[in-house]
Amino acid sequence: MDQICVVTTVVDARSVADVLAAAAVAGRLAACAQVGGQVDSTYWWRSGVETSTEWSVQFKTAPDRLIALVDQIRVSHPYEVPEILVSTVESGDPAYATWVHEHTRL
Repeated sequence: MDQICVVTTVVDARSVADVLAAAAVAGRLAACAQVGGQVDSTYWWRSGVETSTEWSVQFKTAPDRLIALVDQIRVSHPYEVPEILVSTVESGDPAYATWVHEHTRL
């Protein structure tokens, strides 16, 4: 139970980031979600290079809730091809991993 999953995505508006974060936590798919400040992203899209300002969202969840969280992000995300990155990490504090696990239960 010392492992947790960290899921990150970016969206084009702070209000969208806030909605994704709140929905995941309210639905017990994430124990917490953090909305980060603006970041400028440069990427290939439709045969050209684009740059846009985005907001990052980082979710902390239990491994057994990961698939449901990713599915919800994908369905709710405004992008045609959303960036959804998943990392499984060891918690440096077993109490934190326990907290994440307990707060992702229905």
